[in-house]
Amino acid sequence: MTKTTSRLKERDVVMTRQVYVPIILAGALLGGCSVTPKPLTLSELTTRATANVAAVAVDQEPVISAISLYEAMARALKYNLDYKVEMMEEALKSRELDLTRYDMLPQLVATGGYAGRNNFAGASSLSLLSGRQSLEPSTSQERNIFTGDLTLSWDVLDFGLSYVRAKQKGDEVLIAMERRRKVSNRIIEDVRVAYWRAVSAERLIVKLRQLEVSVSTTLSNSEKLATRRLSAPLTALTYQRELIDIQAEIRRLQRELVVAKSQLAALMNLTPGTPFALQLPKREGVPPTFAMDNNAMVLTALRNRAELREVSYRERINKRELDAALLSVLPSFRAIVGVNADSNDFLFNNDWINYGARASFNLLNVFRLPAQKRAVEAQATMIRQRELALTMAVMTQIYVSRARYMHLTNELATAAKQNQVQGKIMYQIRSGHTAGAISQQTLLREEMNTLVNEVKYDLAYAEVQNAYANLYSAMGVDHFSPDVTGREPVGTLAASLTRLWNERETALKLD
Repeated sequence: MTKTTSRLKERDVVMTRQVYVPIILAGALLGGCSVTPKPLTLSELTTRATANVAAVAVDQEPVISAISLYEAMARALKYNLDYKVEMMEEALKSRELDLTRYDMLPQLVATGGYAGRNNFAGASSLSLLSGRQSLEPSTSQERNIFTGDLTLSWDVLDFGLSYVRAKQKGDEVLIAMERRRKVSNRIIEDVRVAYWRAVSAERLIVKLRQLEVSVSTTLSNSEKLATRRLSAPLTALTYQRELIDIQAEIRRLQRELVVAKSQLAALMNLTPGTPFALQLPKREGVPPTFAMDNNAMVLTALRNRAELREVSYRERINKRELDAALLSVLPSFRAIVGVNADSNDFLFNNDWINYGARASFNLLNVFRLPAQKRAVEAQATMIRQRELALTMAVMTQIYVSRARYMHLTNELATAAKQNQVQGKIMYQIRSGHTAGAISQQTLLREEMNTLVNEVKYDLAYAEVQNAYANLYSAMGVDHFSPDVTGREPVGTLAASLTRLWNERETALKLD
């Protein structure tokens, strides 16, 4: 080498150190910096809480009239947040399915790059015969180069695996749909129970409060008479005990009824404290009689229950997992074609097209296949056992739900008779009290018994309505029409639900 060449190399080394030493020092400094957790501030938490409160009931149709049962069901299907979560879960699975479809397409990759250096990439040759330098230092590359390429590649094995995964994602979408059905049925059941309890509260809570005031006044008067010894102590204490028992019963009934309206408001996603009234139907509803026998109901349930359908989809997903394991054993074949460009002026051709194909085979996958197959078979056995357990549970639930419905129907008939008899007794008691033949104590006791019977009847009716809806849930029959999406206006949705349930009641009544 010449002295000039040596000096040039020494200068390159110095310049390289000047460039890279600061970079190394900066990297070491950044690597030594620690990151400390930063909790949310009180202001940030307050802002988020305020935003959440405002967003809970945003864009909801206002309550402008008394709410009927079917409007309550419609509002729950449209605005209940638990149901919205399941709807969003279903939408997410659909988007994931759309995404997996792109995995089956060929890959079209566009890349661009820049490479630069502070000196030329030169080289010299050494003779293998004489050991002497046979070519003075030269270069075939510019210091600054821009490159770009557009490459299309397609792997047959990746396509097969992507197709199997897409099929599995499709089954996951169906599973999400079944879970949404299950949640919707549960919400409708809860709405029916809460609605009828709230109706009972709307009817009786004012009467209970009035009766409590009368009992408190009478109790206070009785205590004053006992203090003045205007009545026998034992008689006064016995009277006070009965009044306190009545007062305790009133408060127990109030406790059961006062929360029913709040529970219904929560199911409809109304902000707590929002005032609303309920339509008060007459106490003359007769529950329908089911014409289907137990075997028909069991067969319907085994076809329609969301849990069993989900297990079937899980079984299909597991079978396709075995297909994926078999595909992973096959050789991979990839075809490539691309367009390239390079700004290096030393090249004879600055743009060109390249193409080719490549096959690869991971031999170790052959040894993994038996283990994968055993894992898939074990999963299939577990899924099958779960299906059998669910089948037994569903069959049992059908029989229990039917028996419960019949039993509650009989209880409702008994409560109706008790209510009717108590009404006649109350008429006689009021007439006697007006004539002076019945004491205030007896009047209060019978007024309390009358309210208790009314509450019992309303609660029995609510339980029958719950059992009626529970029979449909046990059979896996949707509580809404297939054309209902939950995006319709409340009025349209309520009309659809009314039509569906009326048709069901007509179809189930025996001649």
